[in-house]
Amino acid sequence: MAATPEIFRNHPKELPHAYGFDEVAIVPGEETINPELCEPTVEIAGYQLKFPILAAAMDAVVDPDFAVRFSRLGSLAVLNLEGIQTRYQNPEEVLVKIRECPTQDSTSVIQEIYRKPIEENLVFQRIKEIKERGGVAIVSSTPQMAKRLGPIAAEAGVDIFVVQSTVTTARHISTSQTGLGFKQFVDQMEIPVVVGNIVTFKQSYELMEEGVASVLCGVGPGAACTSREVLGIGVPQITATLDCASARDQYFKKTGRYVPIITDGGIVGSGDFVKALVAGADAVMIGSMFVACREAPGQGYNWGMSTSDNALPRGTRVKIGIQTDLEKLLFGPTSNTAGKENLVGALKIAMGMCGARTIGELRKTELVHAPAIKTEGKIYQNNPQI
Repeated sequence: MAATPEIFRNHPKELPHAYGFDEVAIVPGEETINPELCEPTVEIAGYQLKFPILAAAMDAVVDPDFAVRFSRLGSLAVLNLEGIQTRYQNPEEVLVKIRECPTQDSTSVIQEIYRKPIEENLVFQRIKEIKERGGVAIVSSTPQMAKRLGPIAAEAGVDIFVVQSTVTTARHISTSQTGLGFKQFVDQMEIPVVVGNIVTFKQSYELMEEGVASVLCGVGPGAACTSREVLGIGVPQITATLDCASARDQYFKKTGRYVPIITDGGIVGSGDFVKALVAGADAVMIGSMFVACREAPGQGYNWGMSTSDNALPRGTRVKIGIQTDLEKLLFGPTSNTAGKENLVGALKIAMGMCGARTIGELRKTELVHAPAIKTEGKIYQNNPQI
């Protein structure tokens, strides 16, 4: 056997293993509970949600109508304040153009569409549309635009403000003398401010020290996001969630203030959803699964939030197709056997199998490294031609 080269034996970098959804499994509890007794409610940013799922701030997922529908069902759908809804008075015409353009032209078409400046009156108008119809208005902007759009949103009566980018940290070095300071921004807004996205213990803890109401966990796992391919940056969602949840627990132990963790991205079925909660998340944020709903403005198409970047797009348009409706995806009933519908029903059954009456109790459930979890004994499912 050839000797190991010196450069590899003495390399200073250690590579710890990081786990994604497909590499772990949930261990059943030592007692079980009837699913009807399980309560999947959770509090995020002062709002009591009937189920721990938020809809992502993507133009293909959330418009004012979708936000209102989602609120009525019992949770939060985030409106992107830097998207089509705030650039165009009639966004449907633009959405049709994105959906119908050839695949090879989709990125350049999206880039051109998003060059149109944001109209502040539309920011105000869209929030008012949600509020006047009885919805909870939760909106999102990048850190670069937060100081401009935050006061407008507050004046319109927004309920929760999300500051979101691919990676957001409490400490940011910039040539700007007036960069966004989260503590100051949180104090000025006087409403809950949610911040993301992050993947490490230290990032999470430092943001919590800034006074944020909740933290979004996940860099690059979205179905329409290509940041991991373009930049090589990201941490698989189970490990990222474990680390961020650990920061939440230690911060709570030190201060007595509880800051929920929201696992954002990478969830393609109900099993992933439950695993994220067992890993420590208080809730999850989902995008592409909702695009499959008839009510979603993308009508079966989704595109990453960074697809429109003129210099280095880190997203792409993907075709998912219209496969269901919103209530069926969340609550069923369903004939789908792949975990693509009745997410809340699947969660309650899993909670029952783990002996967990609440999301807090579910987080105490054991996870194991199980790379064979989706292949063991599945020869006929994985090879349908047999």
